[in-house]
Amino acid sequence: MEIVEIVGLGIVTSLLVLVLKEQKPSFAFFLILLAGIAIFVTVIQYISEILNLIQTLGEKANVNGMYIETILQIIGIAYIAEFGANMVRDAGLSAIASKIELAGKILILVLAVPILTAVIETIIGFIPT
Repeated sequence: MEIVEIVGLGIVTSLLVLVLKEQKPSFAFFLILLAGIAIFVTVIQYISEILNLIQTLGEKANVNGMYIETILQIIGIAYIAEFGANMVRDAGLSAIASKIELAGKILILVLAVPILTAVIETIIGFIPT
């Protein structure tokens, strides 16, 4: 069960960070970063399986591949921005973390505009003139 390994890694890292934070704060942050990357690498295989499943379902449902790809990019941006913001926040830099989150939201909005446009055009097509 990988969740036990992930939680164990998180607890051990947390204890080490608490011990090291006062003596070597830069090393403590480096340890947090390594643990975050290790956890991400552990779950990346599941993310890959989910992405393949979503693409397969989209193809079976005859959904335009552009929409599926865009939605997957949006999900990726959300997760990466959250991961990065949390790492920076752990370093005590909440202002930069907020900027990372803002950038993620703006990039998501940019990607969502074509989908929103298609939805609006479809709705307009149903309205009798």
